[in-house]
Amino acid sequence: MATEYDLVILGGGTGGYVAAIRASQLGLKTAVVEKRKLGGTCLHKGCIPSKALLRSAEVYRTAKQAEEFGVNVPEVELQFSKVQSRKQKIVDQLYNGVKHLMKKGKIDVYEGIGRILGPSIFSPMPGTVSVEMASGAENEMLVPKNVIIATGSRPRSLPGLEPDGENILSSDDALELEHLPASIVIVGGGVIGIEWASMLNDFGVDVTVVEYAGRILPTEDADISREMQTRLAKKGITIITGAKVLPDSLEKGKTISIQAEKDGETHTYSAEKMLISVGRQANVEGIGLENTDIQIENGFIATNSMYQTKESHIYAIGDVIGGLQLAHVASHEGMTAVEHIADQHPHSMDYSLVPKCIYSSPEAASVGLTEEEAKAEGRNIKVGKFPFQAIGKALVYGETDGFVKIVADQDSDDILGVHMIGPHVTDMISEAGLAKVLDATPWEVGQTIHPHPTLSEAIGEAALAVDGKAIHF
Repeated sequence: MATEYDLVILGGGTGGYVAAIRASQLGLKTAVVEKRKLGGTCLHKGCIPSKALLRSAEVYRTAKQAEEFGVNVPEVELQFSKVQSRKQKIVDQLYNGVKHLMKKGKIDVYEGIGRILGPSIFSPMPGTVSVEMASGAENEMLVPKNVIIATGSRPRSLPGLEPDGENILSSDDALELEHLPASIVIVGGGVIGIEWASMLNDFGVDVTVVEYAGRILPTEDADISREMQTRLAKKGITIITGAKVLPDSLEKGKTISIQAEKDGETHTYSAEKMLISVGRQANVEGIGLENTDIQIENGFIATNSMYQTKESHIYAIGDVIGGLQLAHVASHEGMTAVEHIADQHPHSMDYSLVPKCIYSSPEAASVGLTEEEAKAEGRNIKVGKFPFQAIGKALVYGETDGFVKIVADQDSDDILGVHMIGPHVTDMISEAGLAKVLDATPWEVGQTIHPHPTLSEAIGEAALAVDGKAIHF
């Protein structure tokens, strides 16, 4: 027996379940196939649990610094088991919320592994989905008019440094730690590695970061990378850049030891545990792609601007197609794909409008072109920077490190990119995102009245600084 749908979505993560909700709003009979839990990586293994841990680390750090605010806290004790319990409570609450949204939208959810079949008695085209039910019940056959692949990604490993869940950890493993290690070596200084470095350092762990590129956060603006490295080093984090880890040098004992080449010399780094944070790879295996004409390029599913694969009725979104592997990107890709299926004529996504956030301490956030990218495009640019040390609210918070930087086009006066590092910038970046959407100029942002005292004043001042008109610095 087979059940017909307008749309079947493989994967119930942020991209998948948001696409399902949008499809329901547009009147499409929709099903989601999820092999684990609705919410996917973001809810269960990424965004939410890691930020819950980061918040606990922030509170712990603040409590230890309470005397600076005139508050005497005689003894601060970290109870990591309660940190983990709080994290799980948040995840469970949001998970129940997603399940409620599926019921509200009358979206069928199949718990199991979905595989796309080739042409069959059910359909002359590839796309019928066979669901191997997690319950062990007989496979369900779903016959959709359209399919969206939203199977996400998983942590990438290095040959010879495969996570074992005990001594060598992936970010998934790290989220389930029952006890904090005394020390850790983090291989990889990208966003995930830096967030973990900051968090564990705030929890009191001795942290070393080993990064292959010449700087940490190599995809961010160089000024942001430099400031982040300076601030993390000030906190006591050891950061090694331009270093190639030698997996064959791995030694396990009471500690983990690894060697890395830097400037022609070999150095050894040892710690109680090691975290491998070298990016993520797409989940393209075991979902029946071999039964279709769908193309894989560099490990990711190839699509057009509307997220159609080579099989025009099969779409793909989110981490599985590469690009910006962010939850909010997957959500918008999913909505675009669904609206295309429903003949709503959506606009293709402009990825230069996507805000990116790093939830370390200090936080960092950006949207649009970096200064280097703008120059590489041949742009005649002008730049404005404004430090948080000149912002009254930052002084009140006791967090004065960092700045806001705006890159603009000298000829058109358009804002090309905005980059921030400092207190609560992940909550401030949306103003910059709106400015990009509206194609604003620095003058327009500078004319926007920012209330005093707020951290957002730094955005207005940075906009004025583009033309040398900053007031308070």
